[in-house]
Amino acid sequence: MKPLIVIPAFNEKENILELIPEILKLNNGFHILIVNDNSTDGTGEVAEELSQKFPGVYVLHRKNKRGLGRAYIDGFKWALKNDYDPVLEMDADFSHNPKYLPKFLEKINDYDLVVGSRYHQGRISVINWDIKRVFLSIAANIYAKIVTGVPVSDATSGFKCFRRKVLENINLDKVLSEGYSFQIEMNWRAHKAGFKIGEIPIIFYERRHGQSKLSTSIIREGLWILWRMRLKP
Repeated sequence: MKPLIVIPAFNEKENILELIPEILKLNNGFHILIVNDNSTDGTGEVAEELSQKFPGVYVLHRKNKRGLGRAYIDGFKWALKNDYDPVLEMDADFSHNPKYLPKFLEKINDYDLVVGSRYHQGRISVINWDIKRVFLSIAANIYAKIVTGVPVSDATSGFKCFRRKVLENINLDKVLSEGYSFQIEMNWRAHKAGFKIGEIPIIFYERRHGQSKLSTSIIREGLWILWRMRLKP
């Protein structure tokens, strides 16, 4: 295995300072790609310092903030170009606990795509969410399952592990989503291509520093983009 973790980071300076060393302490051979979207808080500079300090940590700078989905697409293309397998994705804000990363490596031996689920076997595993956000997340997952038919309990999860062959077989240039619906679309495209999807249970934590980037426009995108991809895949 040559695993790479892709971590998009827009204004996440404080978080990546803590997160990167914590991942590397696991000693599972992880390399890390920080995708910096022209941050204004010094995230790019901190990422470069981390890449100089720790072998296996790399930075991909993007000139414009083009959304979470495009950050992951660019990160995946970088991973393929540099011969990584598997490729993981996670948030920079500690909502995804690094302790689950070794479990992804175990599970990916039996699946092509592994999703970290907050709703595994009917249980809701989130920390410090208000009831409105819980209901919104549950509703989004129900909606995604109805529209896509993908048998995943947490379709909107951004904590994932892909086998290289999945990313090679999905035409990344045809992915439509730029926001959080990207996660649903990638599940659908993997399922549609016949790949085997598994899940592991995780506990989702509210971000450690900063504010959530979820907005009304991102939610609106998620409502219509799923139908667009079904009608014009």
